Amino acid sequence: MQKIFVLNGPNLNRLGKREPDVYGSKTLKDLEEKLVSSSKEWNCMIVCKQSNHEGDLIDWIHEAEDEGAIGIVINPGAFTHYSYAIRDAIAGVSIPAIEIHISNVHTREAFRHTSVISPVTRGQIVGFGFYGYEMAVRALLEN
Repeated sequence: MQKIFVLNGPNLNRLGKREPDVYGSKTLKDLEEKLVSSSKEWNCMIVCKQSNHEGDLIDWIHEAEDEGAIGIVINPGAFTHYSYAIRDAIAGVSIPAIEIHISNVHTREAFRHTSVISPVTRGQIVGFGFYGYEMAVRALLEN
């Protein structure tokens, strides 16, 4: 069975509480339950992980490749804008990654407009809320 890692970075554990006008009222648990439930329909296994620590995300990127995952869906949170370590980890594995953001980062504060991650990903999905994660998983399964 095909496996996809869904990695969420800093502060995403606060979904449902953090700026609900931007991120909505649903929680990270809601997102993970929806993806795992949908994975049966997609005939794949979804592995969900979240950390506020950069090194954890890097370890999981390596783990995804080592465990034979077909790809990674990653919302790096604020690490998007400055983590060359996460960028290099993605560049250093042979499986594709898709960068995801719940809000449209290009319509928000200027610092959010730049991603050091996107140049090494297959693509970037922004502004579609939780549905963006589904889009990313489907893209990995179909491409």
